[in-house]
Amino acid sequence: MRVLVVEDDAALSAEIVAALRAENFAVDHAADGEDGWHLGDTEGYDAAVLDLGLPTLSGIEVLQAWRSAGRTLPVLILTARDGWGDKVQGFKAGADDYLVKPFRIEELVMRLRALVRRSRGHADTRINCGPLTFDAQIGAFEKDGLPLKLTGLEWRVLSCLMLRKEVVVTRADLAERVYEGDVDVDSNSLEVIIARLRRKIGHDMIETSRGLGYRLTAAER
Repeated sequence: MRVLVVEDDAALSAEIVAALRAENFAVDHAADGEDGWHLGDTEGYDAAVLDLGLPTLSGIEVLQAWRSAGRTLPVLILTARDGWGDKVQGFKAGADDYLVKPFRIEELVMRLRALVRRSRGHADTRINCGPLTFDAQIGAFEKDGLPLKLTGLEWRVLSCLMLRKEVVVTRADLAERVYEGDVDVDSNSLEVIIARLRRKIGHDMIETSRGLGYRLTAAER
């Protein structure tokens, strides 16, 4: 899962980015509205955390521009304003959720997970695929009822495939959601991660669709 954080408060943004990375999210950060708008308009994100009080462009302006351009990524708004009118303005602009500062980082993480899960069409917090179970609310995988140990990159790849199980996910889409924007990606790195996952969950569970990408499946061959 890849998240965009648009927040001009340096201390708060550093805390949010560190917390999300600790939970295996890939995170990009923008400190003003113009940079945030550009990243959200040109990169693929599973969700965005968007402050309202930003320099250059306000959070509302950024969100309106995204929605006008057809960007459907889930957006969680952060603001120091707790008036009902501000909340209504945010939701009318296309926000999916709202947190008023100060807030607990743990709540932010849980809300983001819920937004991403629902955006992929999963109402239940527990998603199953054969012997695999993904608790999308706490971000934990199990295989045959036992905890599955994964590296951060393995977790990102498997969660992306799990949220779109039985559907081919293109290599480009996987790479866009697994790696942060400033990472130099080796052409074979995805294949290495997929190979490691196959050893952990079973080779047949991740199918290769030649020339396209990969599919997580519970179907027996």
